[in-house]
Amino acid sequence: MSFKMDMFRLDNKVALITGAVYGIGFEIARSLAEAGATIVFNNLTQESVDEGIANYKEIGIEAKGYVCDVTDESAVQAMVKQIKSEVGPIDILVNNAGIIKRTPMIEMDAADFRQVIDVDLNAPFIMSKAVIPDMIEKGGGKIINICSMMSELGRETVSAYAAAKGGLKMLTKNIASEYGQYNIQCNGIGPGYIATPQTAPLRETQGNGERHPFDQFIVGRTPAARWGAPIDLAGPSVFLASRASDFVNGHILYVDGGILAYIGKQP
Repeated sequence: MSFKMDMFRLDNKVALITGAVYGIGFEIARSLAEAGATIVFNNLTQESVDEGIANYKEIGIEAKGYVCDVTDESAVQAMVKQIKSEVGPIDILVNNAGIIKRTPMIEMDAADFRQVIDVDLNAPFIMSKAVIPDMIEKGGGKIINICSMMSELGRETVSAYAAAKGGLKMLTKNIASEYGQYNIQCNGIGPGYIATPQTAPLRETQGNGERHPFDQFIVGRTPAARWGAPIDLAGPSVFLASRASDFVNGHILYVDGGILAYIGKQP
């Protein structure tokens, strides 16, 4: 079989991106839609789902939204069944929903630690478990887990997040190991620091005219010498969701401008 550009097309594919009302998940959904996929997403409340539908309509995408808590296994199973009935079986799952709590470890309540693990690790397990049977029946599917540089590195105040994302990296590898025989590819994307509205305060010029200290830190630590842009995630997302990546499995693709490859500048 020779290479053709249509290997990157996602026409007639149903893509579920969890928590994709805005931010990175929204941008990934946009890229999959532009490649031809039908977009469905979920969030915790009807109000947030309605906000997401409006956000997609604004850019010309007719997405379908569902109210669902991704940590609730019975709710997830019901949502996946409803999507199959109303839109079609899920071909592409992007486990994007996640939370972070920035608290020094010895000050963090165990309940807060468990909540982060529940949303960032247990939920991708629950979601993947729900879609894999239909993928097996259809003869294949794609699961993309949104990992993190914290899948590889530690940092102050993010013990729960790093533990969850490290676990998600290994869950990715295990799904690939267990279900690759059914033509299911499970890979991860590890975004670097992405310029979104949520990170805008960290990039604002200070009153003295200098860059924010965190902005200086990130740009100085990144060989690309800039923050990532949401569009930087488009190509990797489409690649991992498409036939072009059919022999790529259990891989974590870090879209980080080279941070993980770099020891940093000499003082």
